Amino acid sequence: MTSRSLVIFSIIMVALIALGGFLPEWAIFHITRSLGLGLVVLGLMLMLRAGLVSFGQALYYCLGAYTAGILMHFYKLHEAVLLLGAGTLASALLAALLGALMANYRGIFFGLLSLAFSMILYGVIVKSAGLGSTDGFTLTSPTFFGMALGESSRYALFIIACVITLVSVWGLQRYLHTPLGSLAPAIRDNEIRVEYLGQSVRNAIHIKYVISAALAGLGGALTALTVGHIDPEMAYWTTSGEFVFILILSGSLSVIAPFLGALLFESLRTYAYQEFPYVWQMVLGVAMLLVISFLPDGIWSLFRSRKSKPA
Repeated sequence: MTSRSLVIFSIIMVALIALGGFLPEWAIFHITRSLGLGLVVLGLMLMLRAGLVSFGQALYYCLGAYTAGILMHFYKLHEAVLLLGAGTLASALLAALLGALMANYRGIFFGLLSLAFSMILYGVIVKSAGLGSTDGFTLTSPTFFGMALGESSRYALFIIACVITLVSVWGLQRYLHTPLGSLAPAIRDNEIRVEYLGQSVRNAIHIKYVISAALAGLGGALTALTVGHIDPEMAYWTTSGEFVFILILSGSLSVIAPFLGALLFESLRTYAYQEFPYVWQMVLGVAMLLVISFLPDGIWSLFRSRKSKPA
């Protein structure tokens, strides 16, 4: 991942912010939702670099969304920045607690245990009539620094999403170049050697798990404010499967790849559901098979292979 790619990505995001006011409403909604999904997959990519795949990332995605929703619906807190921060903090705190257990497991055990925690949250919400049970509940438009913008609220949320994405991408890229962040490939290849170097593998995985959960909570809160509705399906195992799908589609070669993968996934799902409403899942399945067969490192490998070609 070069700094040039990050600069180009930053220019694109700044251009989106500047030109967002001229985009149709459906495009703003589509991009904002994709950025929310990309934040979740960005955290999932961090875990994958250490050789761990979570099948329960929807736990923190849903927790972030419901934290923002509960604060808005029951406590009348409408400030968008505070709601996003609350969703992120709630997910990070739960991950700090569960991470003490999750850091002891590897491979399929890590994936299934994370899935179990996610389904526990799903069951709790489904049985909670005060939270709308299976129907969930609707959210109103948030305020931005105390101002209710009405029809412009979606564009304001779009700007916040772009800024959050930029900060997250640059921040995670900086983290990956720290001694702790650069341990991920070594942990994936040989944990014993990492321990011989005097580093705690368990502590490193715990920290990565908390960062990953915080990004998922942030993405969930952003999605809740964008869509304006939350329901227990956000914690269901199929939602976690979508995140893994996007991760496979995008690959883990770049911190930018999850957002490109999320945008392509949302576009593909929207098109498939519109054109093939009865077999749209099959369309996604075929797309995954093609990616695995021809682009095992994800779509970002296309850009990397072009750069590696000799002049």
